[in-house]
Amino acid sequence: MQYQRQRKTVLEHIMTSKNIRESELLKRQDYLVVQANDLAKAFGNLTTFQHKILDWCFSYVQQNDKPEQLYYTNAGDIIKHLGLTDGGFNYRRIVKAFKALNEKTAIYMVTEKSDGKTGLLMTSLFDHIEVVEDGSIEFSFHRLVSPYVFQLKERYYSFKLSELSQARSKYTLALMKLWNANSHNNRKDTVVIDASLEEWENWFLGADEDGKPKQWPAGRFFSKCLKTAIDELKELYPDVVVNHTVKRAGRKTAGYIVTIGRTKMLEGITLN
Repeated sequence: MQYQRQRKTVLEHIMTSKNIRESELLKRQDYLVVQANDLAKAFGNLTTFQHKILDWCFSYVQQNDKPEQLYYTNAGDIIKHLGLTDGGFNYRRIVKAFKALNEKTAIYMVTEKSDGKTGLLMTSLFDHIEVVEDGSIEFSFHRLVSPYVFQLKERYYSFKLSELSQARSKYTLALMKLWNANSHNNRKDTVVIDASLEEWENWFLGADEDGKPKQWPAGRFFSKCLKTAIDELKELYPDVVVNHTVKRAGRKTAGYIVTIGRTKMLEGITLN
């Protein structure tokens, strides 16, 4: 019976989805996108466009949502939000992005059984995604992953959807979220992100189709990924200063330290 009621709600939404007012869309762009920090490194293999669609999905999350919560959106609103031309090409592009999200958001969790044995739980971010021919879209997160998605207290990060949509590079999106995650949602403080090369690659590049972490030569990773993200972050936030230093093990690059903060707050900080 509950499922039937949910399906009725979906039908009602589809019938009214074309009547969404422009002002309602503008309000959505100021909703906070919320992700649990534990999910931050899971989506490095997504493209920039796929990241923006995922950010749109996360923007629907509210503090009191239930694990079985259903969310409703439509392709028309996404097209307007991203500033795309309304037409069949971009509609198909959005559908393909949702298909990729369904295929590329595998989640792995370590479990411990009552007898003390350890297991590996393999699941996905989404429970389901349904796209209807009129552009209506229904989705829900997997019940086992929902606790991480809904985690809004001690460990979470958030950005306004309108801010995230301005980023051109997926690497910038990754750095923006790392910035907020490490600042505990207070970007007025100076943040120091100290990580190994492998950790940076995990955040920015993700894994290949076999689940193996992608690895690039350090020089290529810095020029194509980290430098791109730092440069665009400076462009998006002119009042922010971003410094970096290379961690070395002998002659090899072992990692990077990135410091992000306001000019006055960075005075006196020295990176060795």
